[in-house]
Order: sequence, then C-alpha cells, then structure tokens
Amino acid sequence: MKSLTAVIKRPDPVSLSFLAVTFMTGVAVALQVPTLSLFLAEEVQVRPFLVGLFYTVNALVGILISQWLGHRSDHSGDRKRLILRCCAAGIVLSLLFAWNRNYWLLVSLGVLLASLAATASPQLFALAREHADSQQKRADMFSSVMRAQFSLAWVVGPPMAFALAIGYGFEAMYLASAFAYLVCALVVWRWLPSLPLPARDENQPRVSSWRDPAVRGLFIASTLMWTCNSMYLINMPLYVTRELGLNETLAGVLMGTAAALEIPFMLLAGYYTRRFGKRPMMLLAVLAGVGFYAGLVTLTSQQALIALQLLNAIFIGIIAGIGMSYFQDLMPGRAGVATTLFANSIRTGSILAGAIAGIVAELWSFHGVFLVALTLAMLALAACWRVPNV
Repeated sequence: MKSLTAVIKRPDPVSLSFLAVTFMTGVAVALQVPTLSLFLAEEVQVRPFLVGLFYTVNALVGILISQWLGHRSDHSGDRKRLILRCCAAGIVLSLLFAWNRNYWLLVSLGVLLASLAATASPQLFALAREHADSQQKRADMFSSVMRAQFSLAWVVGPPMAFALAIGYGFEAMYLASAFAYLVCALVVWRWLPSLPLPARDENQPRVSSWRDPAVRGLFIASTLMWTCNSMYLINMPLYVTRELGLNETLAGVLMGTAAALEIPFMLLAGYYTRRFGKRPMMLLAVLAGVGFYAGLVTLTSQQALIALQLLNAIFIGIIAGIGMSYFQDLMPGRAGVATTLFANSIRTGSILAGAIAGIVAELWSFHGVFLVALTLAMLALAACWRVPNV
C-alpha cells in the first residue's frame, strides 16, 4: 500500500494539523451526539416526539446555513477564518447545553449555534482538499485518513460521553466538549494555512448541484444511507435501555466498537478506490448496511449486537471514507459546495430520521424504527446503483 504508506510515514506539519483538528472536532461531536436523545428525554424531560423534532429542526437549519456558507466560501471566503468562527460557535453551544435545560431555548439558539459549529467539518475537508491539490497529493487518500481520525475520535468519544454523563452529569460532559472545541480553535489559528481560492479553469464546465443527474442521484443515495445511520444513532440508546432492558453503557460500547472497526475499512476504501472505482465500493457499503439492519431486527442479545458492528463499520466506513471525494470528483472546482453537499446529505438524512424515529417510536416501538431503516437501506442500494463510476 504505497500511497497509504506515503501519507502515514511522511506527514508534514500542516497535514498533522489537519489530522489533529479532525480528531478534536470528532471528539467534540462524539461527546454530544450519542447522548443527545438521552439528554433530551431524561434531563430536559420531553416526550419522544419532541426528541425527534429537535433532530429535524437541527438538521433543517444546518442545511440552510452550511449550504449558504459553502457557496460564500467558494467565491470569497477565507476558509481558515470561517473554521475559527465555527469553533467559537461550538464552544458557546457546549456551554449553553451544559447550563440550560429549557427545551425551546435549546431548539432555537442551540440549533443555530449547532449549525454554525457543524459547518467547521465540511469547510475543514474542503480546505484539506485544496491543500492536497496544491501539494500534488492524492486527495481521496488524504481525505480517507482524515475521516479515519474522525472515526478514531468516535472510538473514545461515546464511551467517554456516557461515562461523564452517568458519573459526573451532563454538565461535565458538555464542558469537556467545549474544551475540545477550544483546542481545535487554537490549532486552526496557529497551524492551518490560509489558501487563496483556486484558479478556475474556464474550459471546465461548472456543475450544478441539481441539474446534473449524477450529482442528484448521489445525493439521494447518500441521504438514504445517512438516514439509516441517523435513525440508528437516535433510536439505539433508547432501544437498548427501554425495550431490551440492557445496561445503558452498552450504547457507548456499541458506538465505540463500530468507530474502531470503521478505521481500517475507511483507509482500505481510500486505497482500493483507485483500483475499483467509487461506485463498486459504495455498492459494497450499502450491501453491508442492508445486512446490518436485517440483523438489528432479528437479533437482540448483547453479543449479537456487538458482532453486528462489523457490518455497520463496513457500511459507514466506506461511505464516510469516499463519499465526500465522490461529490468533489463530480463537481470539479467547487470543493466548498461539493463537500457541503455531502455534509447536507447527512443533515437531510437527520431530518428524515428525526421525523421517522420520533413518530414510529411513539406510535409503534423502538424496534419498529429498525424495520423502517432496513427498508430505506434497500432503497439506498437501488439509488446507488444508478450513480455512474468516477
């Protein structure tokens, strides 16, 4: 694996800074997301419908803000300055959740701050793509290594989140998240580059997000995949504790196990993409996702749930590893918009997931949510089949 060896053995200080920021933003997110449904249900004390509503509103506002900032950054924005502002928003967001228990303040000001903080990740990857291109590095391999750092953060983040929340309370957990965002801001300010906007090739046609059927098809496929994953993240902690009667720490173990297993598949996806292309790798990922959700609706033991994380890791590891560069390859010269479009497929999935998980759990059961996820995974397979290879 010559390309992988080159990335790992000869990292420059700027590349190391990209990896460090990716890891720390991942830690900040991994401290908040896994316990959010429990925080809203038990600490803020709202019913399942309002839990789902929070996820939906958060994703919808995030799409609008990040897409607008993505367009601005491709035309006139300084990505480094924008990332710094997003980190500052993350600090304020974490402090708000640490000290406030008013649902309507969290679903308004909290969602606005969360949308700004979440924009840091796509802008970081867009800046990394431009840096890799300027250094004539293999962009998809570098992106996969960065995504591996994000997954590494999820190895330690969820268990830490549940340990802090159970042992010391949600206030301590959110203060830890604020500290992670602060470290990110310091590294970005000190070491990440301020790059000029790349020169546009006048002979290269500009690709619209929706007029190009390949981009549109990939967005639909990616949205369905992330809808399944978001439904799992929302539903799984409550399913494990309330329907299966298992220990709540198991939820953190499951998330951490999946994140640990994702890393090798993420790196392998970046390496083998050059040989097989992105479409076959994505199809393999969705097939693994179908198997994962089929297992969730049929297996209930703790050992089986842990074993199923292998399929979950293949599913998410490949999508996260090459999905972003797939959009970038389909939209050359528009790294900010393409990266944000990938991120917004995640947020659109969260909108659908929040609505579906909240309604299905309230009217039916938490187990029923996974039956819907299995159906959506099969639809994702059909949608991905129509996306051309790159």
